[in-house]
Amino acid sequence: MELRELFPVWEKLTPEQQRQVEAAARPRTAARGAMLHSGPADCVGFLLVRSGQLRVYILSGEGREITLYRLFARDICLLSAACMLRGVQFDVAIEAEKDTELWVLPADRYKRLMEESAPLANYTNSVLAERFSDVMWLVEQVLWKSFDKRLAAFLLEEAALEGSDTLRMTHETIGRHLGSPREVVTRMLRYFQGEGLVRLARGSVELTGRERLRELAEG
Repeated sequence: MELRELFPVWEKLTPEQQRQVEAAARPRTAARGAMLHSGPADCVGFLLVRSGQLRVYILSGEGREITLYRLFARDICLLSAACMLRGVQFDVAIEAEKDTELWVLPADRYKRLMEESAPLANYTNSVLAERFSDVMWLVEQVLWKSFDKRLAAFLLEEAALEGSDTLRMTHETIGRHLGSPREVVTRMLRYFQGEGLVRLARGSVELTGRERLRELAEG
């Protein structure tokens, strides 16, 4: 996909602004597991995903992780350029969950474009509001939803993303996504296995009771 096919509100930019974007944007590839951004001092710039999958997460002082949301083809990431947004500072990390191709636009260039283009500024505010909504939804889940329900929902979401009932994930990896210790994940997965909801093997979890998992997640 070409940059002009992916860049938000491209058709509402002036020809000169479009030229500036094409001149400043740089293609980049990130292998699975690569870190693209880590912490507020790291201002990579505006990220535009061409293909692949990125994970945006936060890390506690004790080393616990929790996934905020994922980014896929055609998605943009603004938190990697939070330094350009007045009053917006998020201590997040971004890693490639799959081999990923993306475009990177330096933060200062994107900021100047926002100042010149009302449609781009409006689009940016809309994306920030959407991401804030995602984070608030996650906070509600963590505060008010029991861990078994969160785990069931996560397993179903992963199965949908991978197109398979067999998930090649360790208990530690699942714990990083959900912000829970590996031991807690292991205990709950063993309970699920005893109830016939999953089948556990080394490095994998197979969903064997989709409907009951869905009932649990929605209940």
